[in-house]
Amino acid sequence: MRVATTLSVLVLGAGGIGHAVVTSLDSEISRVDPFKDMKNRPDGGHGLNILVVGTDGRSKITKEERKKYRLGGAPCHCTDTIMLVHISADRERASVVSLPRDTYAELPAHTDGTSGDKHGQHPVKLNAAYAEGGPHLTVRTVESMTGVKINHYLEVDFTSFMKTVDSLGGVEICTAKPLKDSHTALDLTAGTHKLNGGQALQYVRSRHLDGSSDLGRMQRQQRFMAALIKQATSSGVLLNPVKLRGVTSTMLDSVRADKGFGTEEMLALGKAMRDFTPASSEFTSVPVTGEGFLVKGIGSTLKWDPVKSKKLFQALREDKPLTPSGPEGRRGPQAQARVPATMVEVSPQQIKVQVYNATRQDGLGQRVDGALRATGFKTTRAPLNHAGPEVSRTQVLFDPRWDRSAKSLATALPGCELRPVDRQGATLKVMAGTDYKAVRPVRAEDAHQGEFGAVTGDQVVCP
Repeated sequence: MRVATTLSVLVLGAGGIGHAVVTSLDSEISRVDPFKDMKNRPDGGHGLNILVVGTDGRSKITKEERKKYRLGGAPCHCTDTIMLVHISADRERASVVSLPRDTYAELPAHTDGTSGDKHGQHPVKLNAAYAEGGPHLTVRTVESMTGVKINHYLEVDFTSFMKTVDSLGGVEICTAKPLKDSHTALDLTAGTHKLNGGQALQYVRSRHLDGSSDLGRMQRQQRFMAALIKQATSSGVLLNPVKLRGVTSTMLDSVRADKGFGTEEMLALGKAMRDFTPASSEFTSVPVTGEGFLVKGIGSTLKWDPVKSKKLFQALREDKPLTPSGPEGRRGPQAQARVPATMVEVSPQQIKVQVYNATRQDGLGQRVDGALRATGFKTTRAPLNHAGPEVSRTQVLFDPRWDRSAKSLATALPGCELRPVDRQGATLKVMAGTDYKAVRPVRAEDAHQGEFGAVTGDQVVCP
């Protein structure tokens, strides 16, 4: 993630500065050759694919920072985060797919980058590919598992991440509930927070906040990426060559990239994406099966859902959006803006709703059902007519065991009345009254939208 963060600034920034400045920055990037002697690679497909990895390097972080942000201990020299970034052929959309670091992977036959020992194909967790064979083996493994051809490789460590966030003046994050992790010392109250580099690193590293572990952490990383894009595009830094030069130089201090990702590529990409906004990006994680997969000598791993993951990577190869309608608001001020969604505790995608028309207005039930479904609720798509008297104030009837879901639904229906009904079951009922005007868009931190659980950046940043 800290890597993808770098990608956001790098891609967006390149179009805002002159060729001479970018040329000088190009010389500051450390180069690697992850594609050397690679054979039997996937077909290129459409668009541009960048493998973005974050390592746990921390050699340039001070002792005080290590203590404050819980960065002690020896690094594992493995990938802390892995993201596959697909930039559409028309340069109007970026699809970011998180690859869980605990993914079960079969490493191809290779020579260990540290010991020089030769290894046959063997199982590992995905993040161990870097430790055994560096960028080259990481790219080979990801291509083998996804069928997606990697065009460029970008790598960033803890230091670059922290300094980049600080140079942008911090990044704003919103949370619907308190976040506290004793392992990283993250301690945020519910609400909006402006995070500096160290706090941002705590936020994207935390994986002991709840039972979601690394999957929850990936969602927070994606939200942070969207927030960083918003900060970079709205703060004016991209329009100030002096500030941008400082931000980019700071960022590149710990970046490694493939030899082909140079001046001309950055300029062309940045120019094409100059009107990029959070709405232009979409985020998801590789769908996994429900249970952990225990492997002797490795531990608990995650196995990708064979059907959903195949369709996900096929969509990338075919340059198709991952969200139901694709990112909106991509180009300029004429583009349609989304109504900011209110944050709720339970994702609307997890809430079943039956709508009733409790008025004499023809078609009201269908309108309410469609509006709730559009913001994510699992409606029956078959609204019914209420047999009783006309209702003036819209009501939400709910089983007390599903009270948290009821509160999320009530947020989407401003002014409604909450009415508990014992033993009603998991399906909530909406009695649409004469006071109904519109549904307020809502979202949750664990939102699951569309076939691949993808969200657009503007849906997850602070309103």
